[in-house]
Amino acid sequence: MAESQKEREARILAEKDFRVRFLMHETGITEDQARELIDLIGNDANSLRREARILKSQ
Repeated sequence: MAESQKEREARILAEKDFRVRFLMHETGITEDQARELIDLIGNDANSLRREARILKSQ
């Protein structure tokens, strides 16, 4: 059975929250910084990690 729009939105939000926590733990950036990077870059883990490390070093 296909997921409903509501289920899809909940899944996407949960995935974003996971990525935020991962970036915060992995790189030490803030939650706001992590959310902004995800909004700008998307969900590519390698790109997010690279940009988060650059951001943290500034």
